[in-house]
Amino acid sequence: MRYPVTPDGRYFVVRGRLWRCTNPALGPRQRGVLTHALMRARAEIRRARAAGDRDAEGAARARVDRAKTGLGERGPVWWTDGAPDFNRHLAKNTPYAGWYAGLADAQPPPRGHRRGRG
Repeated sequence: MRYPVTPDGRYFVVRGRLWRCTNPALGPRQRGVLTHALMRARAEIRRARAAGDRDAEGAARARVDRAKTGLGERGPVWWTDGAPDFNRHLAKNTPYAGWYAGLADAQPPPRGHRRGRG
């Protein structure tokens, strides 16, 4: 599934919420190592939850946070123009509101939706 990305490439949108994109300045090797660590840590969370091991789950969540910070998805922003971070904000409540509203206008109506009937 492909999510819309803001025109400046800083965020993608899921269910109306902005999520910070990975730092595009990361090299492919570094990005691959961090992504692999992230996926492993997420799998460890699932295993720890299934086992009811809260300590292991907490440790795995800390590894997820470190990987996401390394990828630039959390922590200090990776852009340098001083623009604020809107990570996890609803798009409609940010300067991206107009852009996001334009996406909805460009989308076809959901299946089964009848336009003009009421």
